[in-house]
Amino acid sequence: MGYSTISSDVLRGYIDLMILRALSEGDSYGYEISKKITEISGNGYTMKETTLYSAFSRLEKLGYLHPYPGTYTGGRERTYYSLTTTGREYYQRKCTEWDLTMDLISKFVKEAGHGHN
Repeated sequence: MGYSTISSDVLRGYIDLMILRALSEGDSYGYEISKKITEISGNGYTMKETTLYSAFSRLEKLGYLHPYPGTYTGGRERTYYSLTTTGREYYQRKCTEWDLTMDLISKFVKEAGHGHN
């Protein structure tokens, strides 16, 4: 079973975490962030472009991302994103929340092969 079997409702709550993680190593732009998310997932998950850009907008409004114009080879402009200090703090909180969530939910998930009913 791959990541495609995970409900989109479940993943929706972690889209921001994925994007913030991709940006935690440095500024980047949409396509590269998307590639980074796919890479981090071991090529098991690809974020839809509409999902990515709506998340950028939401994270910017919350003050977690700072967009700025940049140029690349060929002289065309593209929008780069950087994590703000608030964004880095939010990312750390989400990581802690994830650890707590995993701890809680694991108490309710039947471990394969242990015969619990």
